[in-house]
Amino acid sequence: MQIAADYAGRDLVLVAPLKGSLFFAADLSRAISSVHELDFVELAGYGGAEPGGHERVRLLKDLNGSVEGRDVLVVEDVVDTGLTLNYLRKLLELRRPASLGIATLLDRPYRRLVDDLPVRYVGFVVPDEYFVGYGFDLDERHRNLPDLRIAKFRRT
Repeated sequence: MQIAADYAGRDLVLVAPLKGSLFFAADLSRAISSVHELDFVELAGYGGAEPGGHERVRLLKDLNGSVEGRDVLVVEDVVDTGLTLNYLRKLLELRRPASLGIATLLDRPYRRLVDDLPVRYVGFVVPDEYFVGYGFDLDERHRNLPDLRIAKFRRT
């Protein structure tokens, strides 16, 4: 696995934004054989985007430990516009990590509004579909499905 090789012998902290990335972060953590930590943040977007393309984001749960001087890999479920992830990146950079990278299960680079996100590892580039399962939800339901599925909506 490329991530394990890239971070071998380094002081790695996986940072997983809740709730969507929980399943992917757990599986990724188990796949990295070297010693590392796993920590969580929870963010909430609200009120849409501000002028200039900045999303309003609240930090609901902060990290439990320090990342100063450590290698941080944010483990995302999906990178879409990148607005919320950019907020998290800037928040983490203020804490002076040795390095900061991003791994994502799903990527939609054609929807990106933030150009300079350090997305180093991508599982799959996916179409603009709505996914459920494996941590992805629809109104907080279906996260527990063992695989990714495209949500089918009924039209009324």
